[in-house]
Amino acid sequence: MSPTELLLPAKVYLLACRGERVPDRQRVGYLVRAAALTELLLRGRVLDHDGIVGAVPGGSTGDAVLDEVLGQIVEGGPRKWRHWVRKEHRRTLDSVEDQLSDGRVIRVERSRFLGRRRVAVRDTAAVSRLRAMVDKALRGDGPVSRISREDAALVALVAAVELKGVATGRDRRRFRDRLQELEERGGAAVPALRKVFRELRQVRMAAAANSGGSG
Repeated sequence: MSPTELLLPAKVYLLACRGERVPDRQRVGYLVRAAALTELLLRGRVLDHDGIVGAVPGGSTGDAVLDEVLGQIVEGGPRKWRHWVRKEHRRTLDSVEDQLSDGRVIRVERSRFLGRRRVAVRDTAAVSRLRAMVDKALRGDGPVSRISREDAALVALVAAVELKGVATGRDRRRFRDRLQELEERGGAAVPALRKVFRELRQVRMAAAANSGGSG
């Protein structure tokens, strides 16, 4: 498996895998969803009109996950990026996972206990290459203009959710200016993803505070 053969949703999913699981499936669901929207944007199958996502008429994208997301946009009509990042994120995550499993990129075992899933990446070297690419794009000193839009988008997406072991909150602060450049190359879904992630974190912090105070 070569990283160049994978689309953005698959790449961010593999980067999110840790051990034998995908921790925080809600956050990863948003990440995968934003990656699919970004892939569609880079392919010219959706357009950004002042923060509104609109579908571009055409046939199949050649990818089942992208077709699924694009079909939802066609049916739902133009909406803000934030809406489409949140919409059906669990379904998109499951679709990417099934696609990678069918392609023998990962192996998924579903436990009877609480329906948990164990995920094993078959080609760990490919994931290491993805991590190395992200590291070079984020921490390197080469001009961002020489980084492909796909790679720039990948880095900006994982940084937006502070993906552990890949792009942390500390990285976001340290490389703020470079990430801004990468984000500008990566597309309009990234700011929406970052906003959704912040909202999720705030909700969880409030819930944790309320839980602690109730005791």
